[in-house]
Amino acid sequence: MAREITRETLPDLGKRPEHHKYDHGHALIVGGPPGQGGAARLAARGALRVGAGLVTLGCPMRAVTENAVQLNAIMVRGLDGTHGLAEALEDTRINALCLGPGVGLGPATGELVKVALRTQRGTVLDADALSRFQRAPEALFEMLHDRVVLTPHGGEFARLFPDLSAQMKDGTLSKIDACRAAAARAGCVVLYKGADTVIASPEGICAVNAAVRERAAPWLATGGAGDVLAGIICGLLARGMAAMAAAEAGAWLHVEAARAFGPGLIAEDLPEMLPQVFRDLGL
Repeated sequence: MAREITRETLPDLGKRPEHHKYDHGHALIVGGPPGQGGAARLAARGALRVGAGLVTLGCPMRAVTENAVQLNAIMVRGLDGTHGLAEALEDTRINALCLGPGVGLGPATGELVKVALRTQRGTVLDADALSRFQRAPEALFEMLHDRVVLTPHGGEFARLFPDLSAQMKDGTLSKIDACRAAAARAGCVVLYKGADTVIASPEGICAVNAAVRERAAPWLATGGAGDVLAGIICGLLARGMAAMAAAEAGAWLHVEAARAFGPGLIAEDLPEMLPQVFRDLGL
């Protein structure tokens, strides 16, 4: 069985008045080359709005200007290649990372993932960081640890777990059972996106974020919405949540932000609705 994520199951999302920014972590979002930075900027905005104390967008040096002119509260840092990322991660105050949105499918992406995972910090892998390993998913699974959250949609899930996806299609596995099996194989939390988002831990704990009936949010079917979700989860990891709790809370907040905005939603609107969601929670 899987439990449903509700308002009552959420962890404490509030902040204490005596805390300062570093009490709420420093999230690093790794972006891609010029012209592909929008996804990382969306993720960064999600991480900041959900309450990470600081957020930095790291990108190739040639993309710094493009990102810097569009960001203010989010810091921008030039990170060229694995050496640049490793150097940035020497700052131990950076305690959560997000890789994938707009980072590209080239060989460099796989190397960046390796550097990030070696640090054993809270990490969200999404989009290109997942698809890069479609030819050898086992190579990715060998590097993963229990502070990682994978956030595949259906296509990405099929690339990493083709046998489980096939069994879902022929009806021999439910989405819940497939997600549980994926999490056990990967050794980390797997968040399988959809209107019935399923989240599973390697230990078999499973939760469903059902955006149906009164919680339906069809406006989330828009480009960039998943990038914002990845950033929200990264921000919650930065704030100190365990991977499963961050994934569950992130999925719930993502839907509530969409519902608070309503029809006409685009991805940029999602982070800006989080303050309203927090007010509705009494925070």
